[in-house]
Amino acid sequence: MSGVRVLVGTRKGAFVLTSDERRADWEVSGPHFPGWEIYHLKGSPADPDRIFAAQSTSWFGQLIQRSDDGGKTWRPVGNEFTYEGVPGTHQWYDGTPHPWEFARVWHLEPSLTDPDLIYAGVEDAALFRSNDAGATWHELPGLRGHGSGPKWQPGAGGLCLHTIIQDPRDANRLVIAISAAGAFRTDDGGKTWQAINHGLKSGQIPDPDAEVGHCVHHIARHPERPDVLFMQKHWDVMRSDDGGDNWYEISGDLPTDFGFVIDVHAHEPDTVYVVPIKSDEHHFPPDGRLRVYRSRGGGNEWEPLTAGLPQENCYVNVLRDAMAVDSLESCGVYFGTTGGQVYASADSGDTWAPIVRDLPAVLSVEVQTLP
Repeated sequence: MSGVRVLVGTRKGAFVLTSDERRADWEVSGPHFPGWEIYHLKGSPADPDRIFAAQSTSWFGQLIQRSDDGGKTWRPVGNEFTYEGVPGTHQWYDGTPHPWEFARVWHLEPSLTDPDLIYAGVEDAALFRSNDAGATWHELPGLRGHGSGPKWQPGAGGLCLHTIIQDPRDANRLVIAISAAGAFRTDDGGKTWQAINHGLKSGQIPDPDAEVGHCVHHIARHPERPDVLFMQKHWDVMRSDDGGDNWYEISGDLPTDFGFVIDVHAHEPDTVYVVPIKSDEHHFPPDGRLRVYRSRGGGNEWEPLTAGLPQENCYVNVLRDAMAVDSLESCGVYFGTTGGQVYASADSGDTWAPIVRDLPAVLSVEVQTLP
């Protein structure tokens, strides 16, 4: 019988939640690395037993942990993240130059086909690659070497590279997103990059031709349509039908177009999920009601999904990497909150139930569909 493994990164450790295909009863394992911030936890699509974790503290810095038995045991792997070959600075909040500094790994993205290949997006914004399952890491310096690099500046959470999307048709084609610089694409495995922000408008950058300066929160796509991208940015929900060359708004009738997460149904490429947040000042749901919104038409028309979610006095946030879907026949949708709840829906969002409550604040949620 098939099942699912939900991987949860929190402020104080990692948790592994497993269930069969009914997704009604859950086994909870953890905390792994108790007391450590686990910014991201992700399994390899090429090996269901392999999981990587980005572990960090202010005392000991950044570590990468790997499990080869589905999260039962872990061991540290290579942790040298050294910026390569791109001297100079990026812009700070007030526009003054600031030297590139490594702070932490925000996002891990294992290869779709090679269990030993994995990418890491870090702060300050850079992309790293490991060809040996995390034992050694090398920066792809063409990204920071993009001519716009000195103009990049941090969002409220830092200058973080938080999204890495692989094209299933071409392993050399990647889309990444940086807060607050924007989205970029490479077609040659990271040697060269182009900014793909045409059509975005961000605060003091109303010019749709502005090359960088956009606070992108997350990007998602369906593997059957790699050129169709969905974006949640600082304000606005956006869509591109040409691999990011052009974007247009699909916020439609959402109660607010601010938020962090966005994801796509496993079997319906036009079914998209977001969690609206009141504003960039108030990081909680509008009216204290936790609602996931679903569009079945690729945007603009959205329906609130509330069954099983708290509809009063709820003031949690849902962070950018804290939503995921499984690929079972009835697509499951999962998300975690800063209040420590992880919610699951086994019916594409129609109804919800908490898997666990009272965890530390959830930073990331990922899912492995098990054979």
